[in-house]
Amino acid sequence: MTATRTDIKPRPRIGLALGGGGPLGGIYEIGAMRALDEALEGIDFNDLDVYVGVNAGSFVAANLANQMTTAQLCRIFVRNEAEVHPFHPEVFYRPALKELGSRLLAVPGLVTSAISRFINNPYDQSLLEALTILAQAAPAGLFDNDGLHEYLKRSFSMLGRTNDFRQLRRSLYIVAADVESTEAVCFGAPGFDHVPISRAIQASMASPGLYVPVDIDGRFYVDGTLRKGLHASVAFEDGADLVLAVNPQVPIDASEAVRSGSMAPGALTRSGMPTLLSQTFRTMVYSRMKSGIAQYARDYPEKDILLFEPTRDDAKLFFSNVFSFQSRRMVCEHAYQMTRRDLLARADELEPRLLKYGIKLRRDRLEDEQRTISTSLYGEMLPLYVAKGRRKKAQKGRLSTGLNNVTGLIQKAL
Repeated sequence: MTATRTDIKPRPRIGLALGGGGPLGGIYEIGAMRALDEALEGIDFNDLDVYVGVNAGSFVAANLANQMTTAQLCRIFVRNEAEVHPFHPEVFYRPALKELGSRLLAVPGLVTSAISRFINNPYDQSLLEALTILAQAAPAGLFDNDGLHEYLKRSFSMLGRTNDFRQLRRSLYIVAADVESTEAVCFGAPGFDHVPISRAIQASMASPGLYVPVDIDGRFYVDGTLRKGLHASVAFEDGADLVLAVNPQVPIDASEAVRSGSMAPGALTRSGMPTLLSQTFRTMVYSRMKSGIAQYARDYPEKDILLFEPTRDDAKLFFSNVFSFQSRRMVCEHAYQMTRRDLLARADELEPRLLKYGIKLRRDRLEDEQRTISTSLYGEMLPLYVAKGRRKKAQKGRLSTGLNNVTGLIQKAL
């Protein structure tokens, strides 16, 4: 009779949690993921146990879960080396014409209502106060990101990919916030896994005020970072023992940025309302995320989370332009190098923590000061080029042999 082994530990489950940050945050995450992919041996970022994404992180996480490698993400979304469907950043910024039109059509009725209210009760409020009802004519969002949904719908219909959560090999959760209940919703979880992945990403990336809320099954959804910055707890609840997390959404420390030389004095306040609103939103999200990280240590004491994010003294990400090809390349390279430096600086701490999950830190790659995303992509493709060259050489050799044989037969016949 054979004894049954009961002391064999199950394989550790590894998850990925990616935060928000808008389109540029997604570019930052692609660069950071490329650095992690190269430096961590024993982990396949297309075969993790669970993926969790919010806002831009949902875009990156879904592509990884759909078997798109970090190298492919760099080529398609950063270097514009599109394989099939070219990506254009303007899909994020199409004016919400339908929303704007419906609000404009409502203006005459709102004016009539305000005047009627003033005439019927002139002592209740002034005409100017009555006209504040016109605030209802303000659009719910300036842009409509339905183009992003359409792009991803086409991309995920390619061979080997899927737009259906239920057909993925691994768990994927995309987090958005229900506008009316204010609750976070995990698309991909039971009851919400029938929603197309592309539509869930559209909802998760709908930042309030910037984008029109997304209607899914009669409910309206916006950016899930309204609740949390990372939602790593979703991965832990799914059974992950180790969660690798990337958070691009970090507020800038203006004083430190000026001292580091990445920002001119006063540049933050001179940049106008959008920049100030971005700094305010980042501060709120970052504060909640830090509290959440501390809470994970208490709620999941036997589990690990490794967080990677920009330093607060670097303004390069903060003031970059997603429409600029050069800016996208710079942000991605910057994220790549920053993550490499972070890994090397924390190597002594990280190595034993990673080793218990069967992951080895490649110090040799991290210590290579000449390494860039471009050289890493070329290094990955070089074996393919060599193999292709060998195949062509072999084919040429077989063709030459075949021609010689035919020539010999003709000569014999003559």
